[in-house]
Amino acid sequence: MKKTINVSNQGATLDTGRRNFLKLSGVGLAMAGLTLIGCDDNEFDFMESSVFDLGKGDVGVLNYAYALEQLEADFYTKVVNNFYSGISNAEKEIFTDLYHHEVIHRDFFKAAISGATANVLPTLEFQYPNVNFNDRNSVLATAKALEDTGVAAYNGAGKYITNADYLVIAGKIVSVEARHASAIRNLINPGSTAFSGDDVIDANGLDLAKEPKDIVMAAGGFIKTPFTWKEQGIG
Repeated sequence: MKKTINVSNQGATLDTGRRNFLKLSGVGLAMAGLTLIGCDDNEFDFMESSVFDLGKGDVGVLNYAYALEQLEADFYTKVVNNFYSGISNAEKEIFTDLYHHEVIHRDFFKAAISGATANVLPTLEFQYPNVNFNDRNSVLATAKALEDTGVAAYNGAGKYITNADYLVIAGKIVSVEARHASAIRNLINPGSTAFSGDDVIDANGLDLAKEPKDIVMAAGGFIKTPFTWKEQGIG
């Protein structure tokens, strides 16, 4: 049986008056009145133990993306709630934009998955043992790592998505994540080519793509709540 997911971004609080390349105009993420159709009941893998499993098929990929968006939203929430010492107004604006985007991404995935299955990843707990949120270099380095990882994660997970509607949404979100990554890289090395450095763009001019196993290993230090993704050999 196919399920229909109706998602709306009503209630999202955004300042769309800023004139910078991170503003939401044109991004949209197909959030308003979005209808996704496609997950089969047999893709739903319900939790059988105290450790949550992301699930099978498209549901597993959506829960995976939801985990990463929870992490990014949590990180930027901490950044904007207590900006580091000496932060400029321009940097405040960028981080505030990133915060709004990631919260929308997070809430979108929660709504989308909840509309299709009861197997929804719970709210995760995070930790930042080596991050000094009052230090510019520490915050920017962490943001860079998270954004680069997010782009590579979407690129690597795309081949596991079978529903064309989900793939379109993933493509729209990864393009926003790539803008985030380039913005952070430009803050670290203004006016340089670092925004599209050789460490993230290959010889063919393409973004790196990484397998879920590698992404979870890289981001695992931030995630306190355990979960598994048996279909991908994780956990």
